[in-house]
Amino acid sequence: MPPLQGQWYEALKPEFGKEYYRKLFTTIGQEYKTYKVFPAPDDIFNAFHFTPLDRVKVVILGQDPYHNDGQAHGLCFSVKPEVEVPPSLVNIYQELHDDCGCYIPNNGYLEKWAKQGVLMLNTVLTVRAHQANSHKGIGWEEFTDAAIRILNKIDRPMVFLLWGRPAQMKKSMLNNPKHLILEAPHPSPLSAYRGFFGCHHFSQTNEFLIQHGIEPIDWQIENR
Repeated sequence: MPPLQGQWYEALKPEFGKEYYRKLFTTIGQEYKTYKVFPAPDDIFNAFHFTPLDRVKVVILGQDPYHNDGQAHGLCFSVKPEVEVPPSLVNIYQELHDDCGCYIPNNGYLEKWAKQGVLMLNTVLTVRAHQANSHKGIGWEEFTDAAIRILNKIDRPMVFLLWGRPAQMKKSMLNNPKHLILEAPHPSPLSAYRGFFGCHHFSQTNEFLIQHGIEPIDWQIENR
């Protein structure tokens, strides 16, 4: 897999020498040789590349990448522009429409959010084709936990959006009183009706940022 770069590389450098990461690196290399794995190797660290450490305002935690062909490109919940919008993202767009009045776009490419400071991080960064959660437990969680701890220590206000149980299990690492933590059920069709719809996380995020003198997020994804 390609190396991390820039500020995130410096921040996460201690992880690369650890035993779990050496094993992870070897395992991932073997997986890409043996199976079809998503996303493409060059896209694995896109969440970090698109949103440098000093620009993070909001963190959205996903679980693992989409596992169907052509979907995953390294940002949680996002798909490439030409790919059909997946059901969870359909529900995210619905909540955005109801909460902030955004129109529902014709694509699921969320790069615009990442470029504004929304770190869109899956807790596991790779997956075998058509096998959800197939790379759970091979070491990615330790690596992304390290990233979450780094963010927790940063002294400027941030918002963490924890949707669903796997993301909410990270809450114990988030004890910095400067940060806002918002929790809701996962936006998947199985659980969105249990409280994701109506959570108003997008407007609450922007209210918090504005209160702290930080530029709010323009959540509107445009049609392509």
